Amino acid sequence: MAETAPYGTWNSPVGAADVADASGGAQWLDAVGDELWWAEARPDEGGRLTLIRRRDGGQPEEMLPAPWNARNRVHEYGGRPWLVRDGSLFFTHWNDQRIYTRKLAGGDVFAITPEPSTPQGVRFADLRPGPAGEIWAVRETSTGPRRTDIRRDLVAIATGAGAGGAPRSLAATHHFLTAPQLSPDGRHAAWLGWNHPAMPWDETELCVAAVADDGTFGPHRVLAGGSGVSVCQLEWDSPGSLLALLDPGGWWNLHRITLDGKATNLAPVDAELGGALWKIGSRWFAPLGEGRYAVLNSDRLAVLDEETATVTDVPTEWTAWSPAFAVAGNDVVGIAAGPDTEHAVVRVDLGDGTVSRLDAADEHAPLPAEYLSVPEKRVFTGPDGEEIHAYLYPPANPRYVAPEGELPPYLVHVHGGPTGRAYPVPDRDFAFFTSRGIGVVAVNYGGSTGYGRRYRERLREEWGVVDVRDCVAVARALAAEGLADPARLAIRGGSAGGFTSGAVMTTERVFAAATIKYPILDLAAWTGGGGETHDFESRYLEGLIGPLPQEKQRYVDRSPLAHADRLAGPVLLLQGLDDQVCPPDQADRFVAALRGKGIPHAYLTFDGEQHGFRKAETIVAAMEAELSFYGQVFGFDTPGVPRLELRH
Repeated sequence: MAETAPYGTWNSPVGAADVADASGGAQWLDAVGDELWWAEARPDEGGRLTLIRRRDGGQPEEMLPAPWNARNRVHEYGGRPWLVRDGSLFFTHWNDQRIYTRKLAGGDVFAITPEPSTPQGVRFADLRPGPAGEIWAVRETSTGPRRTDIRRDLVAIATGAGAGGAPRSLAATHHFLTAPQLSPDGRHAAWLGWNHPAMPWDETELCVAAVADDGTFGPHRVLAGGSGVSVCQLEWDSPGSLLALLDPGGWWNLHRITLDGKATNLAPVDAELGGALWKIGSRWFAPLGEGRYAVLNSDRLAVLDEETATVTDVPTEWTAWSPAFAVAGNDVVGIAAGPDTEHAVVRVDLGDGTVSRLDAADEHAPLPAEYLSVPEKRVFTGPDGEEIHAYLYPPANPRYVAPEGELPPYLVHVHGGPTGRAYPVPDRDFAFFTSRGIGVVAVNYGGSTGYGRRYRERLREEWGVVDVRDCVAVARALAAEGLADPARLAIRGGSAGGFTSGAVMTTERVFAAATIKYPILDLAAWTGGGGETHDFESRYLEGLIGPLPQEKQRYVDRSPLAHADRLAGPVLLLQGLDDQVCPPDQADRFVAALRGKGIPHAYLTFDGEQHGFRKAETIVAAMEAELSFYGQVFGFDTPGVPRLELRH
């Protein structure tokens, strides 16, 4: 019989260590012949990224032992870090950002790019096969002391005789680039490029150039994209045509583009078959043959049939797929989750629909399903009449019920980006709270991907307005429906979600508390050529806030730092000290502004953490601090976790 206890006090088997464990898992999956390869994060090894191989019918085996770490810092978010070719593995190594190789049959690991000559170094990403004896990649070179002093070009790196010498530059058509891909006949190369102030989901150009016999590129031509059209992925279809995801109609659809620039939409649908290109090398589609393509339809696995011009979802419980999958025969292999199934590497037989799991079954200690809140899809209406998409995670613990008449506290979770999105999947981060009697609602506010360009561009010059309004509207709706305690609402988010959380707390009086992780809090100082952030996002705010210097006052008015004295309640700030995207200076100034104001707050910093937390010990400390914080603000005990000290 269930025990009666107040919300927030329920004992739970979901510990902070379980959350840290789930922060690992697979990424950057691809097929190499009849083998499957993927990268895998190891939070208990400081967040190291190893590489895993699974041979047909075999078990996963680690191919990159410690201390090797297959990460890179291109765009600070990283790009595709590995490639297998001609019996050798090539990968980028985090510590020095060089490209290394080793034979699959065994042997030493050695570098094939030179040691950087400057302290800031040189970075590589999006490794691709070039002609025999070389691989192609994007190279990012620091040219000065500022984070925005960056130059990029496309390069060829020798893998045979001459390996270890300086890479050969192929082209530098745009400020931002994806690696070139070689046509089947070896006569052309194609890549994507874009320039400030556009972000890749605003507009990108699909470029093609002839490849000469000596491996050099001729002048490039733009085949598609630009002028408000975004291309997020390309693949060669034949020597004379490419396949690409682009959105001239407001939705990323799959097109065939010939070398003379003629584009044909293979299946016009009002649905997103692509996504925001935060990490170069991401993949949302793969050819199946005979005019059929595996695609991600708003992150659900689907099959596009060119002959019938249709997109049909594959019926499977694995409903949320990462943009890193591969075709193996008639099967699709990828990284997926479902409403009640955590992320795993799975193989789907498109013939009979059977699904098999390919990663180690005990990779993450399974949690009892009854403690994982199953997300409920909700659509709310904002004050402007616009739809607001969200996923509701109610409290879930079979051992407890709340006292009659008590309503649960709720956390409004704000995703990052802001051009990101929340997915309807089990989330241990959420389960840590829901299994203790604290509800969570993940809001895909206006600006989120997955709902077309119009929904995404609701945030144009309205960041700090639309996102704030949408999160407030969802919180008020839950309270009005009698699902949430209106006096015990909190908001939480990291990066752009940290900005929205801070903006809400300094402009509204709906939330009693906020957890703000690695945030943007001072817009004018963060952006611009001399700003505090990195090059990739240094002009992002021109689209989200407005052009500078014309709208300089708007940057001040929407900065949480400018209104720190108006905080609606206590705040917890969490910050990595090696964060190059949202540097600690942002949080430091905000906390300094709270001194003498009498507002309870806490500020925890973590050595060696970048943008987002990867180390198990950091994740544990952050989760336990957050739970203690809510307990103190909302008035319930949190046994079993260290008490967070709040400053006043």
